[in-house]
Amino acid sequence: MRLDKVGVSVIKKVESNKKYEEYLKKTQPKPNYFKNCLWAFIVGGLICTFAQIVHDLFEKYLNMEHVEATSATVMTMIFIGATLTGLGVYDKIGKRAGAGSIIPITGFANAIVAPAMEFKREGIIFGVGAKMFILAGPILVHGILASVIVGFIHYFLKR
Repeated sequence: MRLDKVGVSVIKKVESNKKYEEYLKKTQPKPNYFKNCLWAFIVGGLICTFAQIVHDLFEKYLNMEHVEATSATVMTMIFIGATLTGLGVYDKIGKRAGAGSIIPITGFANAIVAPAMEFKREGIIFGVGAKMFILAGPILVHGILASVIVGFIHYFLKR
């Protein structure tokens, strides 16, 4: 007998969830995919153009070799991304640009700094230390795993 009441309440809940989902579909504005892609392309391109200018300046004015200039550029862009995240500017850029701000290395810096700032009140160890890689951790794990798999494939195919 009690099982019937539970079953009826589950059915009612499922029906109300379906009605709510239908309501959301009707009331939520549809995203403008073309405009979003255009903004992502423009902002991502501007970030990469800025990085190329920084790279060229390192080569020209600091007389760095290409590899050294590349490393210095990556460090500079990570520093800029982390600083802009700390100042709250990168989130505003990300809202407008979407993937255009996530794909460059500055997006990786943002993915590390933002959770660290959010959880700093929980302390250095359990807040910043534990939560810093909450977004970037899966990216690192899958990147390293993919590189190991590709390395094994390359090794065995070259034998």
